[in-house]
Amino acid sequence: MAGVLLDLDGVVYVGDEALPGASETISWLAREGIPHRYLTNTSSRPRSAIVEKLARMGITADTSRILTPGVVAAAWLRREGIERPALFVPDATATEFAGLEPLPGASEQGAGAVMVGDLGKGWDFATLNRAFRLLMSDPGTPLVALGLTRYWRAVDGLRLDAGAYVRALEYASGRNAVVLGKPDPAFYRAAVEDLHLAPDQVVMVGDDIRTDVEGAQRTGLVGVLVRTGKFTEADLAGDITPDAVLDSIADLPRWWAGR
Repeated sequence: MAGVLLDLDGVVYVGDEALPGASETISWLAREGIPHRYLTNTSSRPRSAIVEKLARMGITADTSRILTPGVVAAAWLRREGIERPALFVPDATATEFAGLEPLPGASEQGAGAVMVGDLGKGWDFATLNRAFRLLMSDPGTPLVALGLTRYWRAVDGLRLDAGAYVRALEYASGRNAVVLGKPDPAFYRAAVEDLHLAPDQVVMVGDDIRTDVEGAQRTGLVGVLVRTGKFTEADLAGDITPDAVLDSIADLPRWWAGR
């Protein structure tokens, strides 16, 4: 193994607080010269905001080390020649799609694609129904998921993530989403290629047994589960077997040395 991918929410931090040992482990990665990237399904904020958040926790990073579904989705739209996407993401994240002429907020037809991310409290019936109407107005309009994370752990407890709303729209519209985030293999491959390594040389560290561990393993990576964030003991009783289970990211250096 030669490289590391780290999830953020539930692994490096919860809310606005770094998890114990996170800063020290990331400093260890830099000191040892181990190439690493942050691989997150966060679509509630742009990369620049993530860099600022990490800096407040004493963790140095730059946008080139952070791979988000928004970045991959914007590149995909340009590659496919699609403009006027309907963006169901927070305003700050919408900046990742600058130059693609996003559809005005009230429109219910004419979208080049329907992009669904984490709107958090912005989701309500009218918003979800607008996304549905946009899809039904043109059978050729793709539904694009900025990740399929089911839920995440905030300071006040578990919260639904984008995956739940994507599945609702798939069911109602009768079409399958294009997934541009975890657990899609293409998202993992993009991260591995950015490290200039082979998949079996890379470790993915996450708190989601399906999105992080299973998604990574399906792409040929080593999947490591941490007992922080959304982890529950029930995760270990299912049909997915992590390559390793750590109490937290603080245990990564010791596990790495003894693997």
